[in-house]
Amino acid sequence: MGRRAENFDRNETHSHKGRTGGRMKHGHGGRKRLFDNGELRIFLLALIQKQPRHGYELIKAIAAQFDGQYEPSAGVIYPTLSWLDDIGYATVGAVEGSRKKYSITPEGDAFLVANAKAAKELLARKMTEAPDAPLDVMRAMRELSETLHEKTRMDTFDDAMSANIVAVLAQTKQEVETL
Repeated sequence: MGRRAENFDRNETHSHKGRTGGRMKHGHGGRKRLFDNGELRIFLLALIQKQPRHGYELIKAIAAQFDGQYEPSAGVIYPTLSWLDDIGYATVGAVEGSRKKYSITPEGDAFLVANAKAAKELLARKMTEAPDAPLDVMRAMRELSETLHEKTRMDTFDDAMSANIVAVLAQTKQEVETL
C-alpha cells in the first residue's frame, strides 16, 4: 500500500480536511456532521462500486437517500472523487461532455472489503433529525448554488458578469440580514 493510501483517514494529510459533508442538529444544541472524516470517501466509493457514476449523479443519489434533507455540494463531492482517483481507489472511465464517470478499481474494492462494516452502515444511514434550516430554504440555497456554478462555467462568463453577480449577492445578503 502506498503512502497516500496509508494516510486515507488521517485528517492532517488530506487536503479536504474538515469537508466531510453537511451538518445536522444533534442533541443538546450541539452539532454533529452527517459524515465524520473519512466516511464520505467510503460512502462515495460504495456508491460507485454499485454502479459507475458522475459526480452530479452521486450528489443526487445522496440527496435521494436522505429524502432531500441533505445534499452535498459539488465543492465537497468533486474534490473527494479526484482524491479517490489520485489514491487509486477510483478511476475516471467514460467522459460524457464535461462529466467524468467514476468507477471503482481493484484497490478500491479491496479497501471496501476491509471496511465492509463501515460501508454497510453508511449505505443504510438515513437522516433521523431535523435539518438546520427548513427544507424550502435549503432547497433555495442549493438552487442558487447550482445556478451560480452553471453561470461561472458558461463561455460568455466575463468580468462584467462576475461584477454583476457579486453585486446581486451582496444586495441579497443585506436583505436577508434585515429580515
